[in-house]
Amino acid sequence: MIFQDADDQLFMPTVFDDVAFGLSHQGLAADDVEARIMQALDTVGASHLRSRPPYRLSGGEKRAVAIAGVLVMQPSILVMDEPSSGLDPAARRRLIQLLAGFEHTKIIATHDLDLVLDLCSRVLVMNRGRIEADGSPAALFADIDLLKRCNLEAPPSYLHR
Repeated sequence: MIFQDADDQLFMPTVFDDVAFGLSHQGLAADDVEARIMQALDTVGASHLRSRPPYRLSGGEKRAVAIAGVLVMQPSILVMDEPSSGLDPAARRRLIQLLAGFEHTKIIATHDLDLVLDLCSRVLVMNRGRIEADGSPAALFADIDLLKRCNLEAPPSYLHR
């Protein structure tokens, strides 16, 4: 799981230590651990940050390192809570491009409907704790009554297609 606020996920003295945390209790050989950590950091474009303390990272860098900390565990499913929140437009675009390249099943809780349009083939709309709709982004964004009922708006990028 990738938390909404990377500061809730990153707590070790260095990026390397943070990404290593989950593996440290797996009984793997040190060489295997280092190789997996560096592969995860390379995947998210953060290998150059390995010695940095997490509190010295930008929001986008923190998000990338938090993702690396999950990827290093080799999950088949990524669960993300508002992955684009607090990111500037360039960091948000890099995140979307990164996530689009993953083969993992992605479960994303978000209000960023442009991100949904870019990444998701199936969407569940929740309203007051209940599932209101299940379908493709295009079908759901075209349902004006659903959007109004759930206090949502189709993303501008959908409207200008």
